[in-house]
Amino acid sequence: MKLYKKGDQQSYTLGVFPTIELLKTRPQNVKRVVVHSSIEQNRGYPLIQELCQQHHIPIDIHNKTIQKLSPKNNCYAIGVFQIYDSPLDVGNHVVLVNPMDMGNMGTIMRTMLGFNYKNLVIIKPAVDIFDPKVIRASMGAIFHLNIVYYDDFQSYYSNYLDYEFYPFMLKGAQNIHQASSNHLHSLIFGNESSGLDDSFLQYGQSLFIPHSEDIDSLNLSMALGLALFHFSKKEFEGKEVLRENV
Repeated sequence: MKLYKKGDQQSYTLGVFPTIELLKTRPQNVKRVVVHSSIEQNRGYPLIQELCQQHHIPIDIHNKTIQKLSPKNNCYAIGVFQIYDSPLDVGNHVVLVNPMDMGNMGTIMRTMLGFNYKNLVIIKPAVDIFDPKVIRASMGAIFHLNIVYYDDFQSYYSNYLDYEFYPFMLKGAQNIHQASSNHLHSLIFGNESSGLDDSFLQYGQSLFIPHSEDIDSLNLSMALGLALFHFSKKEFEGKEVLRENV
């Protein structure tokens, strides 16, 4: 088995937890699971065995493949799957314009899932979502999301004219604390280095996230997390939700 390259028809997970998420959510796309001979020490292995048996997916024990594909020594499972399409469904959108950082992309996917945003639009050029580094950074959240690439923002915009658009910009006209939405909406962010250009001021209601003058801007994944928290507050108010162990 070879290392993943952009444009390949297959990719793979790195690690037990993302492999379990793949098997739970996309079993129809899984070709096989490769495990390390010492995986029996891992408490997630019985669930991998159960899911593979349920969906008739072969499990191969092959240490050399694990060592070849995983950059870390603590990888015990790899799920090989066919690249797939996942059209957007009815719901709010996150739009990323030219995102390039794999770690940020994985973090964003996990954060989106945590705040129940499951539609991700990516404007090219952009990072490859099926790169194993992205999948690992997302902790398998990628398999729960609907993700679509567009060649340019205008093509996306023209398909969703009934949505409310909120571009996040340093030049945004309104403080995020003054914004709210009870309508289907799209939260729009630029890339890690340059953000959104001035042309996005014409789309919907531009917003900014206030912060101290000691920094020039927020990290993309941090800014998006704050935006998702703000726009999802009504959904989570009064609900009992899973609390992080601190």
